[in-house]
Amino acid sequence: MTATTVPSVTVPLTTTISTTAPRAAMKATPKTTLPSPRPAPASLPASVSASGPRPEWDDLVDGVREAGRYTTRAEAERVTRIVLSALGGHVVGDERVDLARALPEVAARLVASQIPATRPLTAQEFVDAVADRVEGATPATARWDVSSVLGVLPKLVGDDLVDRILNQLPPGYALLFGRAELGTPA
Repeated sequence: MTATTVPSVTVPLTTTISTTAPRAAMKATPKTTLPSPRPAPASLPASVSASGPRPEWDDLVDGVREAGRYTTRAEAERVTRIVLSALGGHVVGDERVDLARALPEVAARLVASQIPATRPLTAQEFVDAVADRVEGATPATARWDVSSVLGVLPKLVGDDLVDRILNQLPPGYALLFGRAELGTPA
């Protein structure tokens, strides 16, 4: 097995996510064991930050479940995996390394294992690419899924890192992260 190493995270390149199965039957097939589910918290723990301890996978998924109002934890986890995998190909360089360091280990693998995109996608193209990975998704449901996942990231990784990531991406992504996008002065 070949692996890519990101500081403190070894990423197997054989991790796959099934996107052709019906929504209810979709399962990731990672080579490692996932943590056991915990009850969803009312909100993300105050101790979770980019400068504090590394957040847990369950905290991330529970945050996505709450933000997206998903009825099941499994649905929130599936959406989280798909969106982070898509994002992983579009964040590069130091921002990618720092994002992987700040995310839970499972999420770090999803981000770090992606091959960098050959061209940056616009925010709409990114949403469309996620829609292509989710059976039965529409542009509206894919935008909801993307915003539900990316909107949780600032709480987990910090605003400074999100700012750096947004500076790297084409215009339009700020809204997906739950931020207002201000136009540049002419």
